[in-house]
Amino acid sequence: MLPILIKQRYSENFALGVLTSSGSLGILLPPSLLVILYGVASHTPINQLFIAGVVPGLLLITMTCAYAIYKARSIKSERRRFDASLAMRTLYESKWEVMLPAGVLYGIFSGIATLVEVAAAAAAYTLMVELFIHRDVKFGTNLGDILKECAILVGGIKIILASAMGLTSYLIFADVPSMAADLILSVTDSPWLFLLALNAALLIAGCLLDVISAIVVIVPLMLPVAAAFGIDPIHLGIIFLANMELGYLTPPVGMNLYLASFRFDKPLMSVFRAALPFFLINLIAVFVITFVPGISVGVAHLFGP
Repeated sequence: MLPILIKQRYSENFALGVLTSSGSLGILLPPSLLVILYGVASHTPINQLFIAGVVPGLLLITMTCAYAIYKARSIKSERRRFDASLAMRTLYESKWEVMLPAGVLYGIFSGIATLVEVAAAAAAYTLMVELFIHRDVKFGTNLGDILKECAILVGGIKIILASAMGLTSYLIFADVPSMAADLILSVTDSPWLFLLALNAALLIAGCLLDVISAIVVIVPLMLPVAAAFGIDPIHLGIIFLANMELGYLTPPVGMNLYLASFRFDKPLMSVFRAALPFFLINLIAVFVITFVPGISVGVAHLFGP
């Protein structure tokens, strides 16, 4: 997408920002694995979480799209009317690519393979398509360079995860989350102030922990405190996951920032500066999700059992 956007006269900074930030917009929507993990960790009905996450998820997407459209209107790029026949021809030409996400979802939800097995199958499928159908990859020329680049990317992510897990272990050992919860309870009895403090704490956690570590460590600690303030557990889950979405865009452990930095060969802080407007937009959306519970828990109670 990056060369396509630049060819259409979008600035590289805008292109980097929109691609980096868009990668985590689906965190609240089915079939998000993180929603499932949160439901398991918090003993919250997963189907209710998915229903509650639809409107907040669409809100995040809509606000991001609105900003992107606003910026696009100031760029004099070539514009063409939508052509349904061209779209269908393009869809047919990309049939091998379209089959990949369909196969991944089928493998996960049919139960015929684990997540790791599905990931391996997807990588093997992609390699076969590139080698024998598109022939963009060749054994004797660029395959070795591609494998080297993948190894560097995966190794970098492993270092980030290892550092995050080490920090998690330290926080547990030092009992920092429990002390923070006791501090909040001693300062205020207002649910609104608690939610404000919770957002600040989760934003900091998103900067320092990967999402899975945060679910494992923070969720069991915040549930009883939130219950003391009368916060609906479904609403709490959507707030938590929306904040973790922000964590993908915040250094030093923002996974999207590192992936974009590796993939686009750009300095980490340059990627962060490019994604900053989208981060601020998502931050506004998180506050709306937090203080307007009707768009999440209200929808879940309306359509849920």
